[in-house]
Amino acid sequence: MTLPPTFDPARAMAMAQDTLNIEAQALGALAQRLDDSLLRALELVLSISGRVVVMGMGKSGHIGRKIAATLASTGTPAMFVHPAEASHGDLGMITPADVVLAISNSGEVEELTAILPLIKRMGVPLLAMTGRLDSTLARHADVVLDASVEKEACPHNLAPTASTTAQVALGDALAVALLDARGFKADDFARSHPGGALGRKLLTHVSDVMRGGAEAPRVGPGAGLMDLMREISAKGLGMTAIVDADDRVVGVFTDGDLRRLIEKTGSSADLRQLVAHEVMHAQPRTVRADALAVEAAGLMEASRITSVLVVDDAGRLVGALNSNDLMRAKVI
Repeated sequence: MTLPPTFDPARAMAMAQDTLNIEAQALGALAQRLDDSLLRALELVLSISGRVVVMGMGKSGHIGRKIAATLASTGTPAMFVHPAEASHGDLGMITPADVVLAISNSGEVEELTAILPLIKRMGVPLLAMTGRLDSTLARHADVVLDASVEKEACPHNLAPTASTTAQVALGDALAVALLDARGFKADDFARSHPGGALGRKLLTHVSDVMRGGAEAPRVGPGAGLMDLMREISAKGLGMTAIVDADDRVVGVFTDGDLRRLIEKTGSSADLRQLVAHEVMHAQPRTVRADALAVEAAGLMEASRITSVLVVDDAGRLVGALNSNDLMRAKVI
């Protein structure tokens, strides 16, 4: 690999640090500058029955797509419409029930300013996010969010860097305030992300992954040690529940318990005389079938066990699961 002769590692590191510092300062100034315009923007979005239609050109367009996606995934229906395409038919995607969020640092992008009168003629409220409060975009807007920055991180003060960071951060601030106002919860987020890791953790219940019915290992308190071993081997969970006549869990016995028992006694002849209630662990860790699978994973981790019994309100055995079941379900 040949590096350009102008590459200076020390200078490169300094430039990177300066970039982060400039952008951090821009965000700090943005936070201090927030005023009632943000509240008016929130009230505007919360009052509509339609969607937030986000628009932006160039880098602001890329930021706009991200903001639309964030809004949509946090309870505020949103979509991105490209300003250039809007003037060639896509303007029909906007309805009077919507609000338009137009993003432009300069506020003078031709493709955007050209359609502003049409948006206003449709009676659609306009929310602007711009770095210039005296711009054409700001003058047409019903509410203006000030996304201005003192300078770009680019050493030539040209490439959108600090300004786009301010835009995405302001969009996040808007989305988070909206989700809180709507009472949007973690399980709501999971429902809009069913294919992701968070969705699996928040939507998968123990009942979805447990082994129930005849697959759940169980023996009575009077079962011999050989019966315990056969049940553990047959069900493949590394343990078995000990249940009373009403199927209530009174104990558990694991293959680890068996190994420790053999090490302790050192006599297989003596072991054959033992019965379940003599070797079991009473009051074992259990979980409810309606609990989240991730809660079962947390219980197993905290208790340093690899399997757990599933019981109903009366303590009756309804199933069992182990860490492999949770891994197959991609909960852990």
